[in-house]
Amino acid sequence: MPELLTPDICVIGAGAGGLSVAVAAAALKVPVVLVENARMGGECLNTGCVPSKALLAAGKRAETIRQATPFGLAPASPAVDFARVHQHVQGVIATLAPNDSAARLAGLGVRVIAGTGRFLDPDTVAAGDDIKIRARHVVIATGSVPALPAIAGLAQVPYLTNETIFGLTECPEHLIVIGAGPGGLELAQAHRRLGAEVTVLEAAMPLSQQDPECAAVVLDQLRREGINIQDGVTVESVDQGSSVRIRVAGPRGTQIIKGSHVLIAVGRRPRVEALDLKAAGIASGPNGIEVDKGLRTTNRRVYAIGDVTGGPQFTHVSNYHAGLVIRRALFRLPIDRHAGVIPAVVYTDPELAQVGLTADQARARHRSVRVLRGRYADNDRAQAERDTRGHIQVVTGRHGRILGATVVGAQAGELITAWTLAVAQNLNIRALAELVVPYPTLSEVGKRAAMTYFMPNLTNPWVQRIIGALRRLG
Repeated sequence: MPELLTPDICVIGAGAGGLSVAVAAAALKVPVVLVENARMGGECLNTGCVPSKALLAAGKRAETIRQATPFGLAPASPAVDFARVHQHVQGVIATLAPNDSAARLAGLGVRVIAGTGRFLDPDTVAAGDDIKIRARHVVIATGSVPALPAIAGLAQVPYLTNETIFGLTECPEHLIVIGAGPGGLELAQAHRRLGAEVTVLEAAMPLSQQDPECAAVVLDQLRREGINIQDGVTVESVDQGSSVRIRVAGPRGTQIIKGSHVLIAVGRRPRVEALDLKAAGIASGPNGIEVDKGLRTTNRRVYAIGDVTGGPQFTHVSNYHAGLVIRRALFRLPIDRHAGVIPAVVYTDPELAQVGLTADQARARHRSVRVLRGRYADNDRAQAERDTRGHIQVVTGRHGRILGATVVGAQAGELITAWTLAVAQNLNIRALAELVVPYPTLSEVGKRAAMTYFMPNLTNPWVQRIIGALRRLG
């Protein structure tokens, strides 16, 4: 006889969003059950954000050694031990894993069940074969999986995705990356810096969702490092003999590209197959589970959060959704998932970060738009670090309201935080121009951009007359 559980909340999926819901509910002394059929921590901890940033960090150290000459140091060609790089990546995961472990959650009061969660009817979730759950609220947080393009022969080739590439203990001789979005380019740069030859193939424009001018700074750097980026090409087929062979058609005609490994990085799709959504009366489509602005599905007892809803696929979005659902389900407060201001970061070197509207988006929506710029080359800290690539671009609307910002350059992911607050709080550019920032820091790049908003006023004839009159008064 299956065990029947009746918690207030049942969470399906122990990735970032699901864990946040479960921990918050338990902290509020609300009975909660968490169902997970794979590794705790989900994609972010095990095969996504954490291992990719650890690999990028290793690549950055190798590149720092190569680029030591400007600092008066003898450059060297680092001897990369890829097996130890693999140990570093796995060690970071292992260090963070206890925070997401079943043992920790159990200690907080969460009932963790290892099994596949699926709906039996609109009110019941089965966890494996032995447990049934009837909860007041169900939260689907099953995340996403790598999308696979329809390429002839792909199924017969041992391709890599983000779920498998971090298992490599030897550096690929020639890594071919299909897809030039953030994830594909991050892994391309990391492997190039660690010794691989790298080719990137993209049907459209690389980083097509980013500001074109800022994306160009990143792409220029990647090409300078020797990454062969081919855009506007169609991958027609893949096969493998002594090497992986990829047939592509594009501006140069048809060509065969040979490599040792192929990485598929064309995006992700929602993980919904095992849920049996129809049994629960939950509507879904190719982009994921359909939710209203309050993250509620077509079954009013069930919420869906994070990647599975088809929106921006970031860990911070999943955590943001988790907080909204807790407010709605436990406190019955009104929420709107569209109300948040979501920053996006590409963690290449240089980084590219964006929040709010780009210049083109702002011009399409607002009559009065000004674009302010600050260059890393004009920043004392950037000069001291000898890393002057990039700039900040701030978009303002009527009377100086901040509509968006894009940063490309060192630590862009850190610098975008202040601008995220500015956009979220509808701040005027004056607030950032008057902000006292420590010297010398890269944050001065943003302040310098903000101050340029007021520069035209300094040459206004009336301002000059007032200054002249005040000088004559002594």
